[in-house]
Amino acid sequence: MAKTLTPTLEKKRTKVDSHRSQGHEQKLVSITEAAEISNVTRQAIYVAIKLKKLSAKKENTRWAIHLDDLDDYRKHRYSRTRSMFDGELLFDNMRGYYSVNQVADKLKVPAQKIYYATRAGHIRGARKGAAWVIHEDELKRYREQYLDKKFKKKAS
Repeated sequence: MAKTLTPTLEKKRTKVDSHRSQGHEQKLVSITEAAEISNVTRQAIYVAIKLKKLSAKKENTRWAIHLDDLDDYRKHRYSRTRSMFDGELLFDNMRGYYSVNQVADKLKVPAQKIYYATRAGHIRGARKGAAWVIHEDELKRYREQYLDKKFKKKAS
């Protein structure tokens, strides 16, 4: 579920964007504002600062984050769709490789059902690091052998 910005933050972000386009000085935001702008939790912002993935300065007792630093964080933050394993894209949809959640979405079943199917051997998938990678051919085979049969039994 996408989180929408509060009207106050939306105004602030619009002001900052207009200042940037006019070449004015950057604006500082708090942890809470950074979290809302980035659509993440405050804890995620704190962790990013601690791991030095987001540059921030502590002014008195509060953290201050430049919007340019926040933009850099948002562009480079972790994304499963861009995950790499041994130098290759982990979920390369163009080559037919999908994550468990992507397979579940395609088959319109819960992700837990796909995890169970991989453990039970109904879907052959490969573990790459901590993730299951499933090829499109396996997705089709599972649909034909298991899902279509169950649907036909219910229809009878």
